[in-house]
Amino acid sequence: MGDRIMIFDTTLRDGEQAPGCSMNTREKLEMARQLARLKVDVIEAGFAIASEDDFEAVKTIAQNVRGGPIIASLCRTRDIDIDRAWEALKYADRPRIHIFIATSEIHITYKLKSTQEEVLQAAVTAVKYARRYTDDVEFSPEDAHRSEQDYLCKVVEEVIKAGATTINIPDTVGYGLPWEFGARIKNLFDRVPNIDKAVISCHCHNDLGLAVASSLEAIRNGARQIECTINGIGERAGNASLEEIVMALRTRKDLLDFETGINTEEIYRSSKLLTSIIGIPVQPNKAIVGANAFAHEAGVHQHGMLQKPLTYEIMTPESVGVPQSRLVLGKHSGRHAFKKRLEELGVMLPEDALNRAFTRFKIVADKKKEVFDDDLLAIVEEEALAAGETYTLEYLQFTSGINIVPTATVRLRRENEIFQESGWGDGPVDAAYKAIDQITKVQGRLADYSIRAITAGKDALGEVVLKLEVNGHTVIGRGTSTDVIEASVRAYLNAINKIVGAARPPKDMAAPRGL
Repeated sequence: MGDRIMIFDTTLRDGEQAPGCSMNTREKLEMARQLARLKVDVIEAGFAIASEDDFEAVKTIAQNVRGGPIIASLCRTRDIDIDRAWEALKYADRPRIHIFIATSEIHITYKLKSTQEEVLQAAVTAVKYARRYTDDVEFSPEDAHRSEQDYLCKVVEEVIKAGATTINIPDTVGYGLPWEFGARIKNLFDRVPNIDKAVISCHCHNDLGLAVASSLEAIRNGARQIECTINGIGERAGNASLEEIVMALRTRKDLLDFETGINTEEIYRSSKLLTSIIGIPVQPNKAIVGANAFAHEAGVHQHGMLQKPLTYEIMTPESVGVPQSRLVLGKHSGRHAFKKRLEELGVMLPEDALNRAFTRFKIVADKKKEVFDDDLLAIVEEEALAAGETYTLEYLQFTSGINIVPTATVRLRRENEIFQESGWGDGPVDAAYKAIDQITKVQGRLADYSIRAITAGKDALGEVVLKLEVNGHTVIGRGTSTDVIEASVRAYLNAINKIVGAARPPKDMAAPRGL
């Protein structure tokens, strides 16, 4: 058995920083629970000082994701950051404080307006301060790849002396070529005398499309922790993709004799859940989790696959949790069969969520001849991620056509109260949205709207994902139905519920986002 590689997932921190990828606390917790099922070693839950919302997310995850992964929070080299991080992390079974400061000359001069000596002192002082709270302290010299290498070696040596147990080497702007980045890691092992007292990690960005390759080179040169994200989301072009790194190590053990603790059969489910939360699908040709990753259209490919799958598939779909059985259940199926099929797909729901999902399934099954695995996953994800519903849809009627004014009547329930309004607009969706606005008194701007068929067929389940801006705060709404107008209304109502259900929109503090 080869050396063990720790997987540090930063989907909820670096990934969530990317435009359009923000998540609320409920969504972060659901994603963190899935990451625990995936068996990542570390979950970086957020940047606790950045906002009240980030703090609550880190705290909630620390309180609820127990007995599995380490829970980490990012900090600057400031006491206030470290104190705030610990306030959230102290509930975790295995907390980690992750400290960063830039070490490249361009960052020190233009961003920090500081000197190398001041940065070194700040790093050492911060690590010592964090050790007052926990023995698990990670340090990251931001923009390490572009840092002067003699200085980088000095910083690494001193922070290890100060008590850092993990040293992360970021290629913050994705500048390095793989062999070049690997040489940076080797240089540290050759020149830092106490390097054996810490785990060496890497955090590569994908600006040149090389984040995964550089991460693999780091492993070959001694790194034993890789920082990555589901679907490769992250700042700018994203981070190294967790699924690509893990499956490269698993598939090419002939050249990369390393192990991870990842339950690879949860990869596809993790990817789908993230897509549902942030409303950004992966491209069809995305490695491992893309829609075409295990699809074959060319005749010669199909012939080869029929003779022996290994001719064109270097891994099985089942190994990453891609469902193979398509037609699953119908309108005559019972709750037991529904629950069993979800378990086969790796989905375990508490009783109340199962009951809600089953109710939605029966509604969908009445409208569709065939209910597919992807339909089931969409139903479950919508129920699991539903905001605490202030308003629920009771009734929807609309009229539309050529040479008539589109109108819609919407009836909503809020606890024991019923509200009904009608609206008109450019189309039935616009009319329904205006009716909802009248009821809820929420005036927002529709910033983005997309619709797609989840499965094939004329009766396919349609999924609508939209972005609603209210008072400078953007939320994602998601809805599914065989009727695209109903799906659109459910998505809009999902976003409205997130707005009215929140105590207040989070206000970001002036904190750098890091790495």
